[in-house]
Formats: sequence, structure tokens, C-alpha cells
Amino acid sequence: MLNPIDVLRIVYSVITERKLRSALTILGIAIGPAALVTIIATTEGYSHIILEKLSILGQNTVVLFPEKGYVFTDSDVTRLKRLSEIEYITPFYYTRAVIRKPNGEIMTVSVYAADIDIIFKVVAGMELEEGSIPPASAFTNCILGHKIALSKHGDKKLYKTGQAITLRITELKDDRVEFKTVSLRISGILAEYGSALLVNPDETIFLPLRAGNSVLAQDNYAGIFIVVKDPSYVSKVVKKVRDMYGDYVSIVAVQQIAKAVSSIIVTLDFLLFSTSTAAFAVAITGIMATMFTSVIERTREIGILKALGFSSRHILLIILSESLVMSLLGAALGVSIGTMGAYMLASRSLTIRGAETIVITASPALTPQLLLRAIGMSLFVGVIGGLAPAYKASRVPPVVALRYE
Repeated sequence: MLNPIDVLRIVYSVITERKLRSALTILGIAIGPAALVTIIATTEGYSHIILEKLSILGQNTVVLFPEKGYVFTDSDVTRLKRLSEIEYITPFYYTRAVIRKPNGEIMTVSVYAADIDIIFKVVAGMELEEGSIPPASAFTNCILGHKIALSKHGDKKLYKTGQAITLRITELKDDRVEFKTVSLRISGILAEYGSALLVNPDETIFLPLRAGNSVLAQDNYAGIFIVVKDPSYVSKVVKKVRDMYGDYVSIVAVQQIAKAVSSIIVTLDFLLFSTSTAAFAVAITGIMATMFTSVIERTREIGILKALGFSSRHILLIILSESLVMSLLGAALGVSIGTMGAYMLASRSLTIRGAETIVITASPALTPQLLLRAIGMSLFVGVIGGLAPAYKASRVPPVVALRYE
């Protein structure tokens, strides 16, 4: 029986004897796990955050937007309220505004005028840091997003409850763009929420619904927020609304978006995994070439080992062990490089630009399953790449090997 310690000693002497070739082979093997860990960990990190933000926004939230020139009115709100599956509903006005902070900083913010109590149900987890929700009749009072109240670097608080804030809003009059200045009183300031989808509370000002027409000077609702009694009713509500309005309404259901995103993520993971495995295929050919060369160079040595009593099985085990050790070293190096690469990629925030700019920061998803998969595939490379050379070495006749020059 061949002692495993003796096998490792032989493998160590062979690898250290041919340092450059072994180092290049190990580096070639490391490319596979490095690519796998970097790509998959970064992608899954962002995927988890996106799904988390969607679930926070509310799996029972549905948002309606008018299409093809259709205009939402109070009669539409009344009509939708009759649907038994709906628990809360509020139309909303929306615009963008520019503010100049007391320290001179300029900031563009979103402005919503809606039933603020329902907004707190639409955006789950949104809380007041100070102050209170203004009553529906106080249409010149507002709630300020967390980032709006602070300086750009977040080191100084610029607004407090009870203070006034001035907004500059664009208006379209007679095909001309005009600017309207609006002064509001701050009733409350939101606690920090973080990046979100559809609505970004940290950079938003919320006003009571009546302010949409009187303060924002908007004649038509921008859309309608709906909170369904149970997430299981979302599909039914979407179908009923579609039957009622056809193509004149655009429907955004957070639950359906989450399902679509989950499906895309599964497909993306498969594609990225398939792409990264190409590096493992290249590593197989690399280690096979190295091992074949090593076998040829060591033919005489193999003959001596056989003459000393080593069996063909022992020779196969030694050559295969050499391949596996290099694969294991390549896996360790690749996982280390992949981990650093994943953190470097994740350090660059994902920015989604649209009506609102959403910045998503995520840590790489370095799960034990991913790391084990990378190591397992590296060892698979060692077995497949080393099997044929090891078999060839084990079949060399001792007499022929000893005569080999």
C-alpha cells in the first residue's frame, strides 16, 4: 500500500522541480474559479438587493398610469374602490422640483401629492424621524425625504420641522415652460430608507392630495396607487383593471415584477455559469498538456519506480495526485482572486437612470455553495485533465521506460 505522505512528497518534488511550468498551469486553472466567483457572486449580490427592494415596496401594491391621452378622475377612483379585493386606494400628482438648500447646494427632488397615510402603506418600512404627518387640509405642509434634509455629504442637518422650504417647479402654459416658486412648511422628516424602486423616499417630498391642484398647479392625476388586501389577489385585480380600461391604462404590479425579475435572474445565472465554465474547459486542455509533457520527460523515472516495485496503479495514483494538487492550488488562488474581484466590482454602485435615479449598492453573495462549486469544478478539471496522462504513464513497460533517453 502506497503511503499518502510519500505520494505528496513525490508530487511536491515534481512541482517544485518545474516551478515555471507548474506556476503557469496553476494560474491557468485559477482563471476558471476566479471568473465563476467574480461574476456569479457580484450578479447574485445585486439580484438579492433588487428582489429585497421589490418585496419591501409591497407585494400587494399595484400602480396605475394613464395611457393614450386618458385622464384619471375622481370617478375612476370611486369605480376602482368598488373592487372587493382593494383595501386602500389613492390617486396622486407627481412632478420634479429643484430646491436650493440653506448652504447653497442645488438638489432635484421628486414631489408626490397623495393621501400620505396610504403612501406609508404603499412603501412598507417608511418611518418618520421627526415631526408628524400633515392633515389632509394642510396642503401647504409637507414631509421631507431624509437626504433632502441633510447636506450633500450627510454631515450636517439643514432643515428641521416647522421650517419653510422653497421649491422651483416647472409649469407648461400655452406651450411655454414657466417656473413656479412654491413655499412649503415642513411637518415631518423621514428616517433614512435607502435605495428603492418606483418611489425613492429619501429624495422625495410628500404633500397632501389637495396640494396637487392648488400648490403644484396640476389639473390631472399622474396615476393611482392601490394596496390590495392580500398578495394572492394581485393577479385578479390586474385582470379586472385590464378588463375595465384595456390599453388606456398601464399597470405596474410589484409582485409580477418580482416574479419576472426572479425568472430573469435564474436565466442569467445559468448563462453566466455556462460562460464561466469555458475557462474550465481551457484549463482541462492546459493541465492535460502539462501532464503529458511531464510524463514524457519522466519516462525513465517511471521505469525506475516500476523496477523498484511500484505497480501501474501506484504510478497512475502519483500522476493523478500531481494533477489534483495543482488543481487544488489553482482553486485556492482562483477563489481568492475571484473574491477580491467580486468586492471590487460590487464597490461600484449600480445606477439605474430614469424619471428617478436609483443607486443600488450590494455586497457580493459569496455563499459556501458558490465557493464549493468553484473548488469542485477545479478538482474535476484536475481529474479529467490528469486521467489520460496518468493512464498513459501507468501503461509504460518498465524495460521500455528504462531504455528511454
